[in-house]
Amino acid sequence: MSNRVMTTLEEMVPRVEIYSIDEAFCDLTGVRNCRDLTDFGREIRATVLKRTHLTVGVGIAQTKTLAKLANHAAKKWQRQTDGVVDLSNIDRQRRLLALIPVEDVWGVGRRISKKLNSLGIKTALDLSEQSTWIIRKHFNVVLERTVRELRGEPCLELEEFAPAKQEIVCSRSFGERVTDYEEMRQAVYSYAARAAEKLRGEHQYCRFISTFVKTSPFALNEPYYGNSAAVTLLTPTQDSRDIINAAVKCLDKIWRDGHRYQKAGVMLGDFFSQGVAQLNLFDDNAPRAGSAKLMEVLDHLNAKDGKGTLYFAGQGMSQQWAMKREMLSPRYTTRYSDLLRVK
Repeated sequence: MSNRVMTTLEEMVPRVEIYSIDEAFCDLTGVRNCRDLTDFGREIRATVLKRTHLTVGVGIAQTKTLAKLANHAAKKWQRQTDGVVDLSNIDRQRRLLALIPVEDVWGVGRRISKKLNSLGIKTALDLSEQSTWIIRKHFNVVLERTVRELRGEPCLELEEFAPAKQEIVCSRSFGERVTDYEEMRQAVYSYAARAAEKLRGEHQYCRFISTFVKTSPFALNEPYYGNSAAVTLLTPTQDSRDIINAAVKCLDKIWRDGHRYQKAGVMLGDFFSQGVAQLNLFDDNAPRAGSAKLMEVLDHLNAKDGKGTLYFAGQGMSQQWAMKREMLSPRYTTRYSDLLRVK
């Protein structure tokens, strides 16, 4: 559903930054010349509702911080605003800032808000009227930017392309406590395979592979055990087989019999882009022949016919350790078999 909302926004405005699963910033530069911004905001809201049946709030302003506050107001006073608030008008902007507690300002946390309150800064308007050099001296440059943004000075640019990930983690809590090494190895196999799939989806190679295991810290009368191990490859890879082998070697270093394990996971790091990854003359494990084509086929089949269509034998067939999913919500939007039937 998130993807549907973001796709709708990208069709309606020239530039979109997907900030989170349910938030996005849109660049409306130039729209003012041909459309009333409030009317355009209502059109965005109506289009998203029509296509997804989701109600969204629209906040319009000169900066990201002000737009967040406008969006907050659009949701809080939905009946009065019809879900759209435009803060282009300075008087309207100041009236809203006077109503917003300083702790509700984007980027102002609980600790900072307490210090601001002790200085007599109670509202967003109070914060916007502070001297920037004093704020920077007593706090930091981040809060100084917030003050400037509240005044209508853009300090945060629109980021159309998400920054490359620095790490990939694949982990789950087990449906049942794991005590058998073979079951744990199957779990690590599966997590490593999934992490490698995500890595290829990012068009990256990695050198750092880590595995961790842990028991429950809240289990009564059971000693807690948690540990991790890592390896760093000489040559970056995105081949599932290399990543699985490294992850299992890490598991062998940290596995201890006699524990009831609650969780395990695999982490990948030290990424290289596709064009940067190079061979290392001193690496005994040369890249596998045909690796790229094999991984492409693997990913294609699993994307086309569903996850788990093609998998490694080490992942096991009967995964007793897998997370329980008996109460999984129906997937109405992505699976035909889950669609409601009307008679």
